[in-house]
Amino acid sequence: MERGIITMNEYGRVTIPTSTNVWMTEAELSSLLGTIAPTLRAAIRAVYKSGVLKRHEAERYIRLPDGYGMEVYALPMVVAIAFRINTPCAAMVRDTLLERLYGRKEKQVLWVSIDRPMCEC
Repeated sequence: MERGIITMNEYGRVTIPTSTNVWMTEAELSSLLGTIAPTLRAAIRAVYKSGVLKRHEAERYIRLPDGYGMEVYALPMVVAIAFRINTPCAAMVRDTLLERLYGRKEKQVLWVSIDRPMCEC
């Protein structure tokens, strides 16, 4: 399974893959959001308990080539956790997500012809 992860460099720049195939492990999430595993697990349980996401939608167990496996969480869970946890790293992830959401303003062009009338009545 090809999966993308959200990363943050040492300068605080968050990189989000352009594909929607984002699946992250618990260790990657705790590193990204700057929190410890019990806090992350509590946030995941709270998201499931609230009914915002279902376990079958947001969680998957994948097998690794060496025979081991790991649980990974989908992009909707990553976003929900980023808005649930209050750390400086989570705030940077939230800001990047909102910037990506609102930053894509499409410019609209309106052509107005002055020489000819709009309608030939």
